[in-house]
Amino acid sequence: MGTEARIEKLRELRDEALHSGSQRAVARQHEQGKLTARERIEALVDKESFQEIDQFVRHQASDFGSGDKRPLGDAVVTGHGTIDGRPVLVFAEDFTVFGGSLSVVVADKICKILDMALDTGTPVIGLKDSGGARIQEGIASLDGYGRIFERNVRASGVIPQISVVMGPSAGGAVYSPALTDFVFQIDKTSHMFITGPDVIKTVTGEEVTMEELGGATTHATKSGVTHFVYPTGADALEAVRYLMSFLPSNNTEMPPYFAPTDRADRADDVLDSIIPDESTQPYDMVEVIETVLDGDEFFEVHELWARNIVVGLGRLDGHTVGVVGNQPTTLAGALDISASEKAARFVRFCDAFNIPLITFVDVPGFLPGVDQEHNGIIRHGAKLLYAYCEATVPRLTVITRKAYGGAYLVMNARGIRADMVFAWPSAEIAVMGAEGAVNIIHRREIAQAEDVDTTRAELIADYEEKFNNPYVAAELGMVDEVIEPRETRHKLIRAMEMLRTKREKLPPKKHGNGPQ
Repeated sequence: MGTEARIEKLRELRDEALHSGSQRAVARQHEQGKLTARERIEALVDKESFQEIDQFVRHQASDFGSGDKRPLGDAVVTGHGTIDGRPVLVFAEDFTVFGGSLSVVVADKICKILDMALDTGTPVIGLKDSGGARIQEGIASLDGYGRIFERNVRASGVIPQISVVMGPSAGGAVYSPALTDFVFQIDKTSHMFITGPDVIKTVTGEEVTMEELGGATTHATKSGVTHFVYPTGADALEAVRYLMSFLPSNNTEMPPYFAPTDRADRADDVLDSIIPDESTQPYDMVEVIETVLDGDEFFEVHELWARNIVVGLGRLDGHTVGVVGNQPTTLAGALDISASEKAARFVRFCDAFNIPLITFVDVPGFLPGVDQEHNGIIRHGAKLLYAYCEATVPRLTVITRKAYGGAYLVMNARGIRADMVFAWPSAEIAVMGAEGAVNIIHRREIAQAEDVDTTRAELIADYEEKFNNPYVAAELGMVDEVIEPRETRHKLIRAMEMLRTKREKLPPKKHGNGPQ
């Protein structure tokens, strides 16, 4: 065969690989409002940057019913491209080929991408749309999932791993997304569950739809598995590009810097009046966060789950920062099991990838209740404590209002080695609220008083004046500076400038054994 004939053969094979899914399967994908694997990759990476790998791989199984069905590339498209000029590695499961099911060679292709990502320090993005393990290949396909999971774990904390669930993901397939840093889902289109509705009905008698069981809204609001929900695949992929703008390529690099268009010394008068006069009245912590960050730009993570705490990414004077804040509009900002888990994992992510942390505190305590205690609030609350204590990145704290009891400590207090702690004049830093403290300390005095209500009110006012203010904590060095709310942005930027060269190391050890 001559050179020209060989080149022509190559072109034919490339064309065959590009059209491996049947026209009928592609049409059905589009009818469901879903993009094909290659269309998804094109929407994700920079134009004409994608370079495919293993395009000619074929499965080696023989039992596929009538005919020899061995499409080129099998049921996943893999390769590398760029996002805003920065390299990324990508794999996209192809539902138009055997329902995107995982065969041995599909697992081989994905593992090769994960190995390359780890070896080169390159982020990896997985676009998930699969019916699960390929039944025709039996336990060998299950072994493929195991090989993928092991690589997910090995890469954790070394390179950012992002999963975009754009169709079904069931059984063992769901564990790979769960092991990655961020999970995106498409509303009404993607589903994740260990056992499907039919199995659940057979075993427990419960009737549930796929959407109720494992839809995007379910996982974003109830289970906490999903971090982001978008109405279409295109929207989700655009959001992934935006997320990448905050992240470093690996744990040895700093996050990207963008020259700020926002003044570092900008003062925000709105913050001076954002705290209500009545301490039981809520306000929106997201408004505080957005006001402080560059351009009011805050990319909230896990927005729909555990809404009593807020976590997300933004920029401060052009530098990426991770933000954690109690949310007074939900459960008064109290910490519960879900909020503790949500914040702990985010703190650990930021620490792994050199992203400084800013914590806004308005916490009345841990959420009381038998259910919380019996389900392990001690253990789960300790996860957040552990995450902050373990973090070596710069850690700043701003106490806006309540900072009570153990929850005050857990929210990055001086006692757990916060680098700088600022407090607004409205801050209340104490073991507990004034009313509860007075009822304990002055129990006998109140019981013996002629006018109980007046006596209690006077004692509460006295306690608030003496203890429920930031100046006692400042006298003890637990607060570095009491600041006007309008100064918050400038103070944080100046502190970050000083802390940018922070070099803290943990004692040598294989790994810690944090609460689970």
